[in-house]
Amino acid sequence: MFSIRSRLAALATDLPRVYWFLWLGTVINRLGGFVIPFLSLYLTDQRGIPISQAGLMVSLFGAGSFAAQLTGGELTDRLGRRPVLLLSLLITPPITIMLGLVHDLPFIALSTLILGFFTDLYRPAVSASVADLVPPSARTRAFGYIYWAINLGAALAPILAGFMARFDYFLLFVGDGLTTLIYGLIVLWRVPETQPAEAAHAAQVPLGTRVKQLGREPVLLIFTALGLVFGIIYMQGMVTLPLDMQSHGLGPADYGLAIAFNGGLVVLVTIQISQIVTRWPRFGAISLAALLLGLGCGLTGLARSLPVYALSVVVWTFGEIIGASVAPTIIADLSPVELRGLYQGIFGSAWGLSFFVGPLLGSWAFDQFSPGSLWLGCLVLGCLLALGYLALARPAHRRLARTTTTET
Repeated sequence: MFSIRSRLAALATDLPRVYWFLWLGTVINRLGGFVIPFLSLYLTDQRGIPISQAGLMVSLFGAGSFAAQLTGGELTDRLGRRPVLLLSLLITPPITIMLGLVHDLPFIALSTLILGFFTDLYRPAVSASVADLVPPSARTRAFGYIYWAINLGAALAPILAGFMARFDYFLLFVGDGLTTLIYGLIVLWRVPETQPAEAAHAAQVPLGTRVKQLGREPVLLIFTALGLVFGIIYMQGMVTLPLDMQSHGLGPADYGLAIAFNGGLVVLVTIQISQIVTRWPRFGAISLAALLLGLGCGLTGLARSLPVYALSVVVWTFGEIIGASVAPTIIADLSPVELRGLYQGIFGSAWGLSFFVGPLLGSWAFDQFSPGSLWLGCLVLGCLLALGYLALARPAHRRLARTTTTET
């Protein structure tokens, strides 16, 4: 009993009470993430919309999400973390319900776009709050636990949604909206404003001035560009991997088994890995993540059977876990306190853009060249990405030294 208690205490070291309310809200909200995984099925089955138009509706959600990252980041610095959290989490529920009620395609399109915007508006505010609350030595663990919470919900939500959809699809919209509302109420009752007063004052400058300051931050821009490449490679596991497996006589059930290793590993080992990589140099860790991502995709090019495909998924999943824990930590470390929200928003928007660009590039390369060429390209890109992160380490450390000096 004492050992279990001491281990739990070690997990929570340097993570304040307010952080755990944000973490709890994330778990509840993601457990209710019912609508988006079933949106295309709902639109085709219940609303009779053609598959091509249903795909466009899902893309509109992504477009709203992309815009939300940049807008949410700027608002997080100007208005504060708490107002943006409440704006997102309290407006999203009625829009979710509205999407489940409208029938005409233009209203569905508009509702989906707005839903994508408000659903993800809160993300830069959460990341900025973690940076406000958690000391640098514990940030990798803190972001790792948030990532674990997201994926725990993502693993269970489709199961619950499938059960609810048997009775009535509208229950998905009600349940999704309700869990988001609960997160909003947790923030309303238990999460105070975390933005330092001096940061709030420093953020009240013209937007043009803040944009010019970003232009003088090559480390941020380069790291964000590298994150875009990381995301493009990662997306091949969701888009072109099932196509490759199909070309070797393996069906959807086999892909489901292979990709299940991804979700299972994320849930089982993220907490342990986030603790381990806390002790590693940040850029060494993110470089290893890129290398594992590239190696896993390269191994896919050699796969012909389910066990080898599953092994490739395991390899790149470890890269995913390390990257998801370390990347927002690096952004938090680099960002001046008055730009924490905007920095996280810019990085988040690049990651979101990869969810649009990645499928397009991957499917094009898969079709125009060969599957082997695609996976070899991912391997080469992963290795170059790892070298890019290592090369960025020294200027990033110099940039971090200036940020630390300014804040102290």
